[in-house]
Amino acid sequence: MEKQKFIGLEHLRAVAILLVFLYHYRMFEHPDWVDTIGWIGWTGVDLFFVLSGFLISNQLFQEIRKYRTIRLRIFFTKRFFRIIPPYLFTLLMYFCFPVFREREALPPLWKFLVFTQNFGLDVISRGTFSHAWSLCIEEQFYLVLPLFLLFLIRMNIIKYLSVVIIILMVSTLLLRIFCWNEYVLPNLETPDFWKEWYMNIYYPTYTRLDGLAVGVLISCLFQSSIFRAIIHRNGNLLVFTGIMAVAFSLWFCRDSYSEQASLFGFTLVALSYGILVTGAVSNSSFLSRKSNTITAQLAALSYSVYLSHKGVIHLIQMLFEKTKLPVSGTSGLIICFIFCILAGLFYRYGIEKPSAALKNKILNT
Repeated sequence: MEKQKFIGLEHLRAVAILLVFLYHYRMFEHPDWVDTIGWIGWTGVDLFFVLSGFLISNQLFQEIRKYRTIRLRIFFTKRFFRIIPPYLFTLLMYFCFPVFREREALPPLWKFLVFTQNFGLDVISRGTFSHAWSLCIEEQFYLVLPLFLLFLIRMNIIKYLSVVIIILMVSTLLLRIFCWNEYVLPNLETPDFWKEWYMNIYYPTYTRLDGLAVGVLISCLFQSSIFRAIIHRNGNLLVFTGIMAVAFSLWFCRDSYSEQASLFGFTLVALSYGILVTGAVSNSSFLSRKSNTITAQLAALSYSVYLSHKGVIHLIQMLFEKTKLPVSGTSGLIICFIFCILAGLFYRYGIEKPSAALKNKILNT
């Protein structure tokens, strides 16, 4: 499968992991300024969704264009060895070494193993390793998308994919409206509001498909030479428009638990990041012209850092407390981030590279 290099997306992936890090750092001892800007970090996951939707579907569209089909064995083998070994190691740390847990209670192991932890996730009482919810959605996406595209190919309706995606996005919005009215609104003034909001609005796959759908839609349009010509002529305009759209969506979702944000905010954020991603893949945008070592490395480490960062922060701050070192300042944040990068490097050389070698051996046999 031919792999395209999108330098601009490396910068955005680096931004996404920084957003997630700052957002989650608020649950630990932190400097006051983290509260001021860290709240926007919840959209980092949505940026990851748009990026994944674009990159994975773009690979599949190249496969379809070259082979008139999708080689499922190759696709799933690559996804397995990229995702599963680091994930299983993280599960091992959480379930076998309680000191690694940033909170007390874990959901059942089987829900992590079958990637359904995001359904019925009670983050209030079982919030340890809760951030795996987004990985569950992505794994479900990796499983369904190639099979769905093959179905469209067999039915000879692949040309209507963009219409199907738009219908899917509208359906997701309607499901959020239903879940809000059915589960959240009756608990608006009760202590159960937070639990119901997370379980029925924030975590379920069927209410969070906006970002992945937008990414696939961009990739679908990107296959058109006319569309590519348009975005390659207007890269910087798209990037600037995307930044303005993201700023507006953050204002719109300032209270992320509000009705307007819960119903329409995820779609608005996804579309805004979609415009930014479209600009980032344009040859004429400043994001795509030059690679940067820092953002390239952050992008490469983003998955392993995402998996491990809560446990690493917890361990480092626990060590700080035992040695009477200050944990709530900016210096503590920087030290925690450095150790998250070091953990990412351990994952890369201790898990990901051996896994990639085994993957190549299997695919070459």
